[in-house]
Amino acid sequence: MAMVTVDDRGRMTIPKEFGIKKTRAIIIPAGSFFVTIPLPTKPHEHARSWLPTKLDRRELKALAEKSALENAVQRSRRRKQT
Repeated sequence: MAMVTVDDRGRMTIPKEFGIKKTRAIIIPAGSFFVTIPLPTKPHEHARSWLPTKLDRRELKALAEKSALENAVQRSRRRKQT
């Protein structure tokens, strides 16, 4: 366990003892703490071992964007925002 500080711009610095080099991560607020999940540099290649597909990266991206748009429209209708 390590103590981190957050600067005035909301940035956290991860201590070197964790051995994490420059990478991207998802930060999920969970009450009074955060859960940090590091992301692989090329997630589509990492997922290839457990998520078989014949679609390429562009097709997967288009499919994800279409799904996200439909989801956003459904949520706005449920909240009576449209």
